[in-house]
Amino acid sequence: MPLVANTNLPSFKRLQGEGTTIIASDRALHQDIRELHIGLLNMMPDKALEATERQFFRLIGESNQIAQFYIHPFTLDELPRGEAGRKHIDQYYKRFADIKKEGLDALIISGTTPGPELSALPFWKPLNEIIDWAYANITSTLCSCLATHAVLQFRYGIHRYLLTTGKRWGVYSHKVMSRRHPLVADVNTRFDVPHSRFYQVDRKQMEQAGLRILVESEEAGVHLATSRDGFRLIFSQGHPEYDVVSLLKEYKREVGRYVFGETDDYPSFPENYFSLRNRAILEEYRDRAIATRRQSRQAEQFPEALLLDHIDNTWHDSAEAVINNWIGQVYQITHNDRRLPFRDDIDPDNPLGLA
Repeated sequence: MPLVANTNLPSFKRLQGEGTTIIASDRALHQDIRELHIGLLNMMPDKALEATERQFFRLIGESNQIAQFYIHPFTLDELPRGEAGRKHIDQYYKRFADIKKEGLDALIISGTTPGPELSALPFWKPLNEIIDWAYANITSTLCSCLATHAVLQFRYGIHRYLLTTGKRWGVYSHKVMSRRHPLVADVNTRFDVPHSRFYQVDRKQMEQAGLRILVESEEAGVHLATSRDGFRLIFSQGHPEYDVVSLLKEYKREVGRYVFGETDDYPSFPENYFSLRNRAILEEYRDRAIATRRQSRQAEQFPEALLLDHIDNTWHDSAEAVINNWIGQVYQITHNDRRLPFRDDIDPDNPLGLA
């Protein structure tokens, strides 16, 4: 069902150009279709701010539930922003105070730039205030990457650990571990998910906290888990929302850091992402870039255009199916008054009726 363009946010026009169904807010008012209001706490840095909007908007807009989706982006004042980022936020984003007054049916919290100790980051306290409010007032909160680690530390005392093997990034095969859970109903029992992170929380830590493990990878660890009740909090360590080029853009940035002398280590390839053809092109570029830097010459242009048509998206359909299931459960649980998280006849400790 459609996304409602309730603001002039540029992402709506961009998504409409890609084929996503977008309707104007005045038209939506005249349609007798249930509304669902979903918040997006976008904590990504300026360069990824709008791309993150589009990624999550797209997944929600592709849900086939019978509802009109109003998405309300907001962020934290404590996150560092440049002039362009502040202008975009001031023009198109809501304040958390307004979000609290109006209420939400569901919330998505994005990741952000990692730091060595989460509790020392400037946004730690305001983020936890939002988490507390959401837990008491919203049907379900979906946490992505660093947001997952922050919520696990704040609510469960689980501390992530630094991966000794370095950055885990690439596309990994995953297996559904709890096939009866409604979030993974009718989803392939094996599917791919992109990951990109330096830190991890593992299965043992989650099980000790009583969390439900839904999807896991032998290589990348737990991807999807939920709070004990099965729905109030949903944790994702991967990035199923990624575009097909997201890891390419990230790899290009890391190469740029080497080329411009910000690091002495040339980045390794994201795992299971580049084809043999693309790896050969990039290996040739790497050799030339290393030689160029040693000779203090200007580097050649990164060969992005040669790679784009040879990168496959092997995760989007499954990501869309999980989000569709999530939206469907939110739709079934929410009361007509969307500020109330559960109907009176639903057990808040087990809203999905899980065994």
